[in-house]
Amino acid sequence: MIEDTPSAILSSEPQSRDPAPVSRRGLHIGPIPLTPINILVTLALIGSAIFIVWVVMNRDVEQIRLLAAGFAVMGATLVAIAILSLVAMWRAASRARVGRAFALAIFGGLAALGAIGCFTVTALMAMLWST
Repeated sequence: MIEDTPSAILSSEPQSRDPAPVSRRGLHIGPIPLTPINILVTLALIGSAIFIVWVVMNRDVEQIRLLAAGFAVMGATLVAIAILSLVAMWRAASRARVGRAFALAIFGGLAALGAIGCFTVTALMAMLWST
């Protein structure tokens, strides 16, 4: 308990206004918890990026179709990231963590814009492939 008496204010002992730290459950990499959905989204994002690079490097008759599939998976992954950011932003805002909520809003918005771009490329590749 923090005292506001003159002796407590002048004492050399540091006083903490923060509540006791909350213990975290499960595995974490820094502040990011290792949950199955986080692992799945990370693998899908990395896998689709590697797949797109591989398709671009290799010339094939089905290259347009494969690019469309790679960008569709990447777009779906970015939508999942945007939704997860929205949920985390809501939780942070409800706990009055304004900075974290703002950063999650920016990150989720950029992920949503990336998803729109990926779906646009998918649609263009599908139209190009059908002609």
